[in-house]
Amino acid sequence: MTAQVREAADRNRFTAETERFRRELLAHCYRMVGSAQDAEDLVQETYLRAWRSYAGFEGRASIRSWLYKIATNVCLTAAQPRPIRVLPSGLAGPHDGPDSRPSEAAPGEVSWLEPFPDTWITPSTDDPATTAVARESLRLALIASLQHLPARQRAILILREVLAFSAPETAKILGTTTAAVKSGLQRARARLDELEPQPGELLEPTDKRARALLDGYITAFEHSDASLLEKVLRTDATLEATPFRSWYAGRLNCLNLLATHVLGTPGDWRMIATEANGQPAAAVYHRNDGKLQAHGIVVLTPTATGVTRVTEFHNPALVVLFGFPNVLTN
Repeated sequence: MTAQVREAADRNRFTAETERFRRELLAHCYRMVGSAQDAEDLVQETYLRAWRSYAGFEGRASIRSWLYKIATNVCLTAAQPRPIRVLPSGLAGPHDGPDSRPSEAAPGEVSWLEPFPDTWITPSTDDPATTAVARESLRLALIASLQHLPARQRAILILREVLAFSAPETAKILGTTTAAVKSGLQRARARLDELEPQPGELLEPTDKRARALLDGYITAFEHSDASLLEKVLRTDATLEATPFRSWYAGRLNCLNLLATHVLGTPGDWRMIATEANGQPAAAVYHRNDGKLQAHGIVVLTPTATGVTRVTEFHNPALVVLFGFPNVLTN
């Protein structure tokens, strides 16, 4: 067997053994760094490192835990020189000034959290319970809170409570002791309890009530009708949008901002329903020079009593990342 044939056989075996974990590794890296685009790059680096060391992998651990060890350490290395990614609500309290116009952050001033396309990690199983767990672990509020944890605590909490690795397995992945893992998990839980908001029971994006709320939100924008939005938002709803530092609490404040500075005239906006972070979402287009051009992604947090949070990401590149065109033709 020639060296080339042997390498090709090794490559095929490597692909067969590792490729099935790519989607869950994407979700893992996203939980660690809060950026779908960065997660793609980090998973690519994970597979490059795994291939380079594959010849020395002798099955002392499962392929899955071996890949998670590489991916977690890739993420920890990447996190060291970078500021954490946040949402506007992670910077300060809600806007309470006389002018409702939001203040935009200077370029590079803040590193913003990004949404994650559900299509990237849709489980191959038809088990509703498995699907619900996958969605719950990617909720925007949870991802935003995770970013405020020290990177190693973040990794411990994700490995233990999301991925269900044991304390000894987690210690091996992180190159530390079981005692350190248990202590880190305790501190991470306590901090997360302080950070993560409790909006009540959230609706799954496949729930008819959640889809009705998303449809109502889309219709309100496409018709530039604030009164329709009033029917969708809860009285305690919040609204935030990157790259604006200001965010708004209370339905009246949200409606005032949208009606005054955002909605415009009918036909200015077009939205296409999708799912992000296990929540109903939409790709947003805004009319500019007569064309409907990509504007960003909006993610809703739906409950049985209405939408409790609207989070919009004003970044046209995200629309393409979610698999939609940059410009709509009609």
